[in-house]
Amino acid sequence: MINTVDKLRRGIKVRALLLSLSLLLTPVALADYSDHPQAEALIDRVAARGVDREWLGRTLSSANRQESILKAISRPAEKSKPWADYQDIFLTDQRTKEGVAFWSKYEESLNQVSASTGVPAEVIVAIIGVETYYGRIMGSYRVIDALSTLAFDYPRRSKFFTKELEVFLELAWASDLSIDTMKGSYAGAMGLGQFMPSSYRAYAKDFDGDEVIDIWANPGDAIASVANYFVKHGWRSGGSVVAKASFADGREAAIFDQGLKPVKTIDQLQSAGLVPQTAIAGDVLATPIAFEGKQGDEYWLGLHNFYVITRYNHSAMYAMAVLQLSEALRAARL
Repeated sequence: MINTVDKLRRGIKVRALLLSLSLLLTPVALADYSDHPQAEALIDRVAARGVDREWLGRTLSSANRQESILKAISRPAEKSKPWADYQDIFLTDQRTKEGVAFWSKYEESLNQVSASTGVPAEVIVAIIGVETYYGRIMGSYRVIDALSTLAFDYPRRSKFFTKELEVFLELAWASDLSIDTMKGSYAGAMGLGQFMPSSYRAYAKDFDGDEVIDIWANPGDAIASVANYFVKHGWRSGGSVVAKASFADGREAAIFDQGLKPVKTIDQLQSAGLVPQTAIAGDVLATPIAFEGKQGDEYWLGLHNFYVITRYNHSAMYAMAVLQLSEALRAARL
C-alpha cells in the first residue's frame, strides 16, 4: 500500500520532470533531497532530537536545488576588495540617511535594548544596515532551499552546511513560522541581522514576549538578537573600539599578520613601530590593522570591542565598516 509520503514524493518527482522539460533555461532545478544518499542519516539524527520523521521527509522533498546559489558561493567575497573600495559599498550618504530613519522609527526599542545590554544603538543599527540595508535586502531564497543545496551539493563546505540544515529543521519544526516565509541569503543567513540557524538558536531573543522570535518581520526581535549576540561575545559597555595609529617606515610589517584577536599589548606593538595617536594604557591588548585607504595606507589598533564586532563577520574591514557607519549615524542624529 502506498502511503501519503510516497505519494507526495512521486508527485514532486513528476512535477520536477515536467518543469525541467518545459523550462530548460531556468536557473532553478528541483531535486528531491529526501532521496539523497546522505538524507536518511540526516533524518535519523534530527528525528532523534524529537522532530517528526514524516515531516522531515516532506520538507526535504520540497527543497529546491538552486544552481544560482552554487554560483554565488563560488564568487569572490566583498572582503577580497581593498578597504578603499570596500568602504564605498557601505559608507554612503544614502545608507546613513536610511539608517537614521530606521533609528527614529524604532527608537524606543533601540533605547530599551541598548540600556539593558550596554550595546550602543548606533552599533546595532549599523549591523542591520551593513547586513541587510535595514531590512531592504534580506535575501529571497527559502532557507530550506539554500541549506539543502549547500549541504548536499557543495562538497567543499558540506559538513558546515549540513549542521546548519539540521539546526534549521529543528527550529522550523518547533516554530510557528512556515518554511515558505523563512527566507534569507544564498548561504542561509536569516532576517534583518542575517543569523545562520546555529546563531539564531544560540542568540536570538524574543523582545516583545509573544513567544515567537521573528527576526524577519519583527524589528524588536531583530534588534534584541543583534545586541544579545554582542553581549554573548563579550561586548564591554563604554569600551573603545579602535585607535588610529602611525607606523614607522622600515619597521617589520609582519606584525599585521597576527590575526583578529588582540594578543599583544600596546607597549609591545609600539616597540614594533605601531604608535597610537591617542593615549592608551600600555598593558591594553590590541590587534594591529593595516588598510589600503583612499589616501594611502591606514594603520589602526583594534581593541577588545573591535574583536567582538569581528565575531559577527570574521573580517577587519567588515568591523571597520560597521564602526564607521555607526559613527556616521550618531553624528547625523545630533
